[in-house]
Amino acid sequence: MGFISLHSSRPGDRPSPERGQRTPGAAEIPVNRQPRRHWLHWLLALVAVGASALASAEAESGFSVESADTRFDESVYLLDADLRYRFNPRVLEALENGVPITIAIDIEVERHRRWWLNETVATLEQRYQLDYHALADQYVVRNLNSGAVYSFHGLAAALHALGTVRDLPLLDSQFVEPGEEYQVILRARLDIEELPSPLRPLAYVTPAWRLRSDWYLCSLTP
Repeated sequence: MGFISLHSSRPGDRPSPERGQRTPGAAEIPVNRQPRRHWLHWLLALVAVGASALASAEAESGFSVESADTRFDESVYLLDADLRYRFNPRVLEALENGVPITIAIDIEVERHRRWWLNETVATLEQRYQLDYHALADQYVVRNLNSGAVYSFHGLAAALHALGTVRDLPLLDSQFVEPGEEYQVILRARLDIEELPSPLRPLAYVTPAWRLRSDWYLCSLTP
C-alpha cells in the first residue's frame, strides 16, 4: 500500500528559501545583539555583587563573649558577663518573618586539678528567646529560666539587653572548698533544636545557622 503526499506545487509557486538563505530582493535588516550582551553582563555582575555582599555579611556574623567575671555575695557566687550577638541575613530574615530565635548560654564551673582533668562542679544552661512582633513593631526578649519578658522598639536594643548578663547565680559556697582553684567557662550558641520543624533540617546543614561563640574562661576565687 502506498502513501499519498498531500504536498503539491501549483504553477507559479516559488519554493521556500532554505534556512539561512536570503530571499532574492529582500532587504537585509541588521540585528544588533550588543544590548543583550550588555544586560547579561550587568545581570551577572549584579548577582556576583549580591553574593559577595551576602558572604561578607555572613562572615561578619557570629557570637562572642566579650567579658565575664564572678563575685561572691551572701554565700552565693554570681556571674556578670557581656556577650555580643551578630546575626547574619538568613537568621534576620527568619526572625523578621516570625521565627523565634532561642539562644543558650552554656556555663560550667570546674575545679582545677594539676595532674588530671579538671573536675566539673556545676553545669548551668541559661536560655533566652528573641521574637519579633510585626504588628507592634517590637522585639521581645524572654528569659526562659526566670520567665521575665522585656520589649524593645529596635533590634540593637534587644540584642544589647540579650547580651547583658548580671547577677546570675552560679553555685552556693558550700560546694566550693577553701584553698582549691576554680574556674568558670561559658559560651553562647543558637539552639537549632528550638527552631520550627520545617526549618530545622535546613538549619542543620547551613553554616549560617550554626552560630556559637568560643569558650570564655574566668576565675572563681573561694
